[in-house]
Amino acid sequence: MWFRNLRIYRLPKGFKADLADPVNFGALLAKRPLARCGSFEMASRGWVFPRQEGAFVHAVERQWLLALGVEQKLLPMTVIRQTAQERAAAIEAEQGRKVGRKEMRDLVERVTEELLPKAFSQRRTTWGWLDPVQGWLAVDAGSDARADEFMEVLLSTLGDVALRPLQTQVSPMSAMTGWLAANEAPTGFSLDSDLELRAASESQSAIRYVHHDIGGPEIAAHIAAGKLVTKLGMTWNDRISFVLTDKLHLKRLAFLDVLKEQAEKSAEGADELFDADFALMAGELAQLFEDLLVALGGEQKPS
Repeated sequence: MWFRNLRIYRLPKGFKADLADPVNFGALLAKRPLARCGSFEMASRGWVFPRQEGAFVHAVERQWLLALGVEQKLLPMTVIRQTAQERAAAIEAEQGRKVGRKEMRDLVERVTEELLPKAFSQRRTTWGWLDPVQGWLAVDAGSDARADEFMEVLLSTLGDVALRPLQTQVSPMSAMTGWLAANEAPTGFSLDSDLELRAASESQSAIRYVHHDIGGPEIAAHIAAGKLVTKLGMTWNDRISFVLTDKLHLKRLAFLDVLKEQAEKSAEGADELFDADFALMAGELAQLFEDLLVALGGEQKPS
């Protein structure tokens, strides 16, 4: 249980007492469980059990694990178009006329309706970690679409709870550019060898470096020319490495072996190891977030 890509959100202050209990929170999630796709549905979304049967919230040391399940029909648009085109060709051959645009759209809709009930389905899971005490919510999603999907279902499930992306006083782009220009990482962090720079001009041209010496004159010249840092590899306290982005996303998280070994030593069996991994990950990430907030000038409060 080690997250790989994080979108970070803040719980509102005064998070309702009834929601801060995992049983009550789980009861809300239970109102929207994942259901199988209907015959004419392309996708279905809902909550699934993160670990134990019957529990929609897996709580370990006041840290909660949530799991959003998504079932999707496998019906590529290329298959629909090909079938519709074959039928259009048959109409043209039989009736001696060309199929118009509106008729072609109708053919595509009919083919979709016919093929949907026969399509196979696949399931995937998006994980979320919630810390109701410190007010963190992190979604393990490699794309904005996956994170937005998780948050859309969560907000519709909870109702009037206000959740917002983490915002800082200093923008990550400005901070990263400053760190690179000074070749000096903030306290508790070190700069790694992965980097993306983007021009501030309308061209938005980008340069990416992987396993490159970021302290050399070539990088300094790009900074002097006005390029800004949009992605920067970093390591926190020799424990977690990641790539920080200008949107304050943490990508390619790697929990170093010393952490995983620590969890393995404290656990017996698969269930204990799962809980040890999750508790350790949550504790480390909470500390990382706090240090990152300091490095970025503190949290920007909602207006």
